[in-house]
Amino acid sequence: MAADSPPRPPNQDNSPSRGGEHEQQFPLPAILTYPSSTPPSLITQGAEARLYKTTYLLPSIPAALKYRPPKPWRHPILDARLTRHRILAEARILVKSRREGVPVPAVYAVDETAGWMMMEWVKGVPARVGINEWLRRRKETEKTTSGDVNNTEDENDGDAAPITGDGEEDKDLVALMRRIGSAVGRMHKVGIVHGDLTTSNMMLRPWGKGREPANGHASGGDGLLDGDIIIIDFGLASQSSSDEDRAVDLYVLERAFASTHSRAEKLFSATLESSYKEAFKQAPVVIKKLEEVRMRGRKRSMIG
Repeated sequence: MAADSPPRPPNQDNSPSRGGEHEQQFPLPAILTYPSSTPPSLITQGAEARLYKTTYLLPSIPAALKYRPPKPWRHPILDARLTRHRILAEARILVKSRREGVPVPAVYAVDETAGWMMMEWVKGVPARVGINEWLRRRKETEKTTSGDVNNTEDENDGDAAPITGDGEEDKDLVALMRRIGSAVGRMHKVGIVHGDLTTSNMMLRPWGKGREPANGHASGGDGLLDGDIIIIDFGLASQSSSDEDRAVDLYVLERAFASTHSRAEKLFSATLESSYKEAFKQAPVVIKKLEEVRMRGRKRSMIG
């Protein structure tokens, strides 16, 4: 699970906290101070929100609580209105997405006045972590095969051959990309634009025994990339049926993928777009718009 922006270490003051050894800048939401709540653990903190891991109703039900603390630099009335609007907007988008079959966390409870939303805790690791570990292992295997065991350069430094998806050894990553494309296609189909699509905002939730999908699953691998794709962190999301907005969403994901997993960049268009088209009938129009967005991005890069 993630907050609205990259994590940063929590600030400290003298206020008490049940969330661990670090003292928190803001008091905990009241729901996390009830005796029935598992002591919360601060997972991440962004510019707008903090994410805690706790439980919901029973100690056996793990939950994620997203809390938007008061902003002391804003007028209290304006701050309360903005917080209420953003919490409700995110909750409505998650509920709609869930109802329409988009793989997102379930919403358990919302208190827009207090500024928090309780959600399902998604087990697993971010897709970014799984992909980078897969790339690391892949490069180690290639070094061993070639006999170059002393090369300690990073797996994303460009010295290794790009992964094209043509080889048998690429099938796990190809299958994962197909699941990502399908999940994004279903989201766009119901009129939701994420606003911050990255592999950090996609969780790999382990499959239950015997529940592996027939499509988009490469059996026989090491299992590192197995799991359902669950899209998280809808703090910047909006409801939109604009093909331009959808294309920008894909462009953000494409650039993030190229930056984070540069060796597998060539897999993006061919693999992800094919499964995106299967999940979303209007995909050809969006892909055409994506080409226009790419051109604008290249021009912006040249101009600086």
